[in-house]
Amino acid sequence: MEHEHAPGYSAKKDAHLRRLRRVEGQVRGLQRMVDEDSYCIDVLTQVSAATKALQAFALELLEEHMASCVVDAARESDAAAAAKVREAADAIARLVRS
Repeated sequence: MEHEHAPGYSAKKDAHLRRLRRVEGQVRGLQRMVDEDSYCIDVLTQVSAATKALQAFALELLEEHMASCVVDAARESDAAAAAKVREAADAIARLVRS
């Protein structure tokens, strides 16, 4: 898919990268817990924390996408707006199913 402008998250790119590095650290922690034969419930608790962190990131990214890409498309044309709204709705559906 072609995009003519910077992604909606570009203004917060550094903050997003920091957030993703924290999630990466959580996943590495999970690997360590499994390697060290940690108690299942403790591992599951950490899985839940990492999952929530990724979900929060996804929601923020989606909000930024709607505020920039979808709004820009709406200014362009009704057809462009409809395509971006459909794309966002599909992304939301994938998030809800995951």
